[in-house]
Amino acid sequence: MDSPMEPPRPSKKAKQNREPKRSQNQSRAPPQKDAYARLLSQHSSSVFSSYLEQCAQDSLSQKEANDSGSALQAHHDKLNGAQQSRDQVAINFSDPGDFSLSSKNKGEESSLSLYMEKLSTRNAHRESERKPGVSERQQRGQRRDTATSQDGDIESGEEVACSRPTSAKKHQKPQRKKDEPSNYAGPQPAEEYGRPVTPPANASEQQQEKARKSKKKSQPKHPGEEKNREGILKLPADPQTPRPKPSHGKTGKAQQAAAAGTESPGERSKNKGDRRAKKRVFESYMSLEEVSHGLKRGELYQGQLRINPKNYTEAFVPSPDDTRDIFLDGVVARNRALNGDIVVVEILPRDQWKVVRSDMDCDSTSESDTQTKHVAPTAQRSTRHAPTPNAAAEDQSSDPEELVRPHNVSFTATGERQEDPSTTRASAEILQKTAKVVYIVERKHSRAVMGHLKFLPDKPFAMFSPVDHRVPRINVKLDDCPADFRTHPGDFANTLFICRITNWPADSNFADGQLAKTLGQAGEIEPETEGILTEYDVDFSEFTEEVLDCLPKNLPWTIPPEEFGKRRDLRKECIFTIDPATARDLDDALSCKQLPDGNFEVGVHIADVSYFVEEGTALDTMASQRATSVYLVQMVVPMLPRLLCEELCSLNPLTDRLTFSVIWKLTPEGKILDEWFGRSIIRSCVKLSYDDAQRMIDAPEKLFALEELPPIDPEHTIDEIHQAVLYLHSIAKNLRAQRFIGGALRLDQIKLSFTLDKETMMPQGCYIYEYRDSNKLVEEFMLLANMATATHIYGKFPELALLRRHPPPRTKMLKELEMLCSQLGLNIDFSSAGSIQKSLCAVYGDDEYSVYRKEVLNNMCSRPMQLALYFCTGALKKKGEFRHYALNVPLYTHFTSPIRRYPDIIVHRLLASSLKVGPDLGLSTEQVEKQAAYCNDKKTLSKRVQELSSELYFGVFVKECGQLDSKAMVMGVLNMSFDVLILKYGVQKRIYCKSIVGLDSFHYLKVNKVPHLKLVWASEDLESPREEQVISIFSVVEVQLKADEGPLKYSAVLKKPDNSDPTANAHSAESLDSHI
Repeated sequence: MDSPMEPPRPSKKAKQNREPKRSQNQSRAPPQKDAYARLLSQHSSSVFSSYLEQCAQDSLSQKEANDSGSALQAHHDKLNGAQQSRDQVAINFSDPGDFSLSSKNKGEESSLSLYMEKLSTRNAHRESERKPGVSERQQRGQRRDTATSQDGDIESGEEVACSRPTSAKKHQKPQRKKDEPSNYAGPQPAEEYGRPVTPPANASEQQQEKARKSKKKSQPKHPGEEKNREGILKLPADPQTPRPKPSHGKTGKAQQAAAAGTESPGERSKNKGDRRAKKRVFESYMSLEEVSHGLKRGELYQGQLRINPKNYTEAFVPSPDDTRDIFLDGVVARNRALNGDIVVVEILPRDQWKVVRSDMDCDSTSESDTQTKHVAPTAQRSTRHAPTPNAAAEDQSSDPEELVRPHNVSFTATGERQEDPSTTRASAEILQKTAKVVYIVERKHSRAVMGHLKFLPDKPFAMFSPVDHRVPRINVKLDDCPADFRTHPGDFANTLFICRITNWPADSNFADGQLAKTLGQAGEIEPETEGILTEYDVDFSEFTEEVLDCLPKNLPWTIPPEEFGKRRDLRKECIFTIDPATARDLDDALSCKQLPDGNFEVGVHIADVSYFVEEGTALDTMASQRATSVYLVQMVVPMLPRLLCEELCSLNPLTDRLTFSVIWKLTPEGKILDEWFGRSIIRSCVKLSYDDAQRMIDAPEKLFALEELPPIDPEHTIDEIHQAVLYLHSIAKNLRAQRFIGGALRLDQIKLSFTLDKETMMPQGCYIYEYRDSNKLVEEFMLLANMATATHIYGKFPELALLRRHPPPRTKMLKELEMLCSQLGLNIDFSSAGSIQKSLCAVYGDDEYSVYRKEVLNNMCSRPMQLALYFCTGALKKKGEFRHYALNVPLYTHFTSPIRRYPDIIVHRLLASSLKVGPDLGLSTEQVEKQAAYCNDKKTLSKRVQELSSELYFGVFVKECGQLDSKAMVMGVLNMSFDVLILKYGVQKRIYCKSIVGLDSFHYLKVNKVPHLKLVWASEDLESPREEQVISIFSVVEVQLKADEGPLKYSAVLKKPDNSDPTANAHSAESLDSHI
């Protein structure tokens, strides 16, 4: 693939003539007339020759017609930015070891040639923009230093390019002729297209003179000429031009000077003495005033930036009309914004929009592999290599909404591609808007990253390479590096560091930063875990003395006598907890007894955390900042001090505790006859695990012995507890059935759990967590309590209630999914949550692979789903938007886990105020909404940290165990790879056909519009025929997991099918109907 900075290829003769002249140029710059003569002799194109002659004539008249005032200076600044935008790509893709003058000059020397070639093809370029051709990613080149893992992570341009179909219908950018070099360098400011390029400061004098004359030729004779010729942005809107207001972004002195259209004296002095003076890579940010006006006029758009983790050059911002996302192509277009930042973008001219084959190809969901076409649902890097968080590791979610959150996946319908390359472009081909960042509203990214240091000879700094390739490489002063790093850099090759970005100059591809901490050796659990927590801004520090001073001082603490007069005393009731066996923060308990009339009194009792966490205290401030407890495989980062979350608030057995209770009178079918809210005091009689409760459910007639269960309060009998569990199970089944009849949706996801060595905390084994009736029992009553509380507080505080909503799935994506399912022969009704649930239950099947087919289908249906969100009712005016789509209820909130979720504490305060048993909430509508949005962000980060922790432990497990064999089910098929679900472990991996050992060839095809791969295995001997294997969605294959060379990396290797096994290829596309 041609380098993005590669000049036009001359003839062999021209090449031979050019080399000696280039060496001569290094010592002496010849007169300008000789320079033109040599250029004319090297190019036989008459068009080129006539152009240069005309250029020389026009430059003289242009010089007389135009004065060289401030407008010319501003124009020069823009041209410098244009060239640097191109140079940026080449530098950004270079290895840190190549960060030297010699490597830089190679790209710079070609700038004039690039410009000449571009000018000669400018008219053809504008016509070819709508023609199929090579992708922009292929044109731009590859980042060589990105570590391409062998486990399916697409982390380098080469891996990305090889996984994309090369059909003419797959182009995203203007097509170029096969013999023309590719010099497109991502989205440029509009006026840069078809404009001259200023040569680098250290180019030869000959080249500089040529460029100056060329530049004069291309400058517009009238102020409006440029816009009229290109039909694009107005000049004042260009961030490269001087702005009337100073930038509000955090920029360096160089950027501020450039934004003003002048250089500071220091910069001028520096540039005079340094022939390698840097030019601007990134545009100046707009002023706050410009941004405000642009947003009001609808000329700018605000949203959260999402960068593709498998192709760091692609990023997206949600479209304001909820259609296809806005595409940001390249690092320059992101303008120093990082993943998760809230940015303001400006739409680029229409001729720079991304050309896609159909509306389905421009659907860029969060962090999706948008390059890949014709793909069935495949998990993203964020979930593909990470086993799902361990549900048993204390974080026992009771909300089905947690099981319908969107998977970061990518798939498109498979029936649109034209197989005949000669076919003209279909009318369904559309454009996807592209944009550039002009302002960063909020830097949500922590700017702290984990990575490695690389020594650069003869440089006053080291290069920090983040593990996350969406973050730029960072220059770190050698003085900030470890003492021995200068003399023995190899000793730190496998050392993990935390580096914080302190600045990102506008004239540099690299950020500046400082090392914050040395973590330890890569691949070890503790350093990797600390790096994950730091990178995702999880506060795992010890609580300060100011916070701890808010806790009760007299220990052991007892309930004050006055509280008994304010609360309902339930200590004599049979109340118990059901939690994971390892849980220590027990924040919910249940009770159930049958009434004389045959109905039941059922209670949900939640730890009264708001009693200890008073509003406005240092403890409350810390809890609001942490917002959530973070559950990792081996540990928990608590939201509250352990004295509260494990002792004073935790509903431990045989101990008096303060609670908030919801008590209902229910019929056996689950119909609510009466309801009571209030503060209470309970004494749990036993701490049951899910296993304990399940054994009781499975053996309703069994008489359990004392030694079979945890310690029980002597005030209650085993039989009493057993009977209460059975009553709750019976009612929960009815409640659950009613929910699904009423239109609820649940998309279960496979969860991987680990058994750990108690001393080393290393993984000893892993297993797929089983979601059983005991889990469902607890879930139903937590849902009932949350819904009841939501209705209650909204009725009392319609402008202040903190609720949780789940928006409906994206319509466009849902239609895309419906088309894909139709092509796969799946009859799924997507008209509502309930219809999806009913359809899925009908197609899961009941064979040995049904549970895994269910996982694949759930992944497919999770993709269009949006995240559930906390919000303040006063900030959202349309009540119809309050609904929770998955639960199919009008109002919902979180009330049942105040030990680990801060929104629940706010809900408790609202509930107490509504019942006149607590003070009014000291927050306004705006403050509640702001806290809700913050909690949304923290919850998302917490989920990601859990996934990474599970990924870390599974990587260690594979490394310790060696090779692991398992069957796998195909989840998605690409043109050169396919994704599989490893049945034994529930993890998802990508297998590349080019890496399959023993494979003779492979062919991508479609059968009834469904993508397939036909694998042809090499024969063991000359007499044996070659074996063929068909890979399609739902195919079952044999794979082997094995550790790679990189720390904690592992890959899935496809095993050759065994012909003696009659089921080896029984689940191919031809037999799809047999198991659906």
